[in-house]
Amino acid sequence: MTYDSPVSTLWSPLESLPPVSSGQGMRAAVLVPLYEQDGRLRLIMTRRPDTMRSHPGDVVFPGGMIDPGDESPAHTAIREAWEEVRLPPGNVEVLGGLESVHTRSLTMRIVPVVARVERPDRLVPEPSEVAAIIEPTISHLLVDDHWRRAEWGGRTMWFYEFPEGVLWGATAFIVRELLELFRES
Repeated sequence: MTYDSPVSTLWSPLESLPPVSSGQGMRAAVLVPLYEQDGRLRLIMTRRPDTMRSHPGDVVFPGGMIDPGDESPAHTAIREAWEEVRLPPGNVEVLGGLESVHTRSLTMRIVPVVARVERPDRLVPEPSEVAAIIEPTISHLLVDDHWRRAEWGGRTMWFYEFPEGVLWGATAFIVRELLELFRES
């Protein structure tokens, strides 16, 4: 996807993103999709169904396991976003990557792929993978009073409560790293 019109200054903090990690040793990738609406940047996130075997009910980014046929972690993330919420691959412009993170399992490394997206008129959740679509603004997420910290498994973790579910763990780490780019600008 390319944008012919000038990009607003809202996107400036993301200009310093490094390239997406090559994926060597990585087992999964997530798309961190951002779009501009009414002068504000928004993320596209999902809540997993409570019936999922792994991470049931968690608020996450579209993503999943890197398949042998995937060309790169970015390809995985874009493919998964199409499968989970019907975000057309042609609507995705990869901007760069964030630091890889691990989930509850220390062997599960995830590559976050940050992208500017053109949001379609309608996102369609895949019911077996998505219970809800959540689209918070970056400005709302930047308010630290909306976050809380708590001990979990011997570590201090960040938590953010949406009406649809709780953002925490690896996904919260990814969001906090993304927010730091906006705080620094």
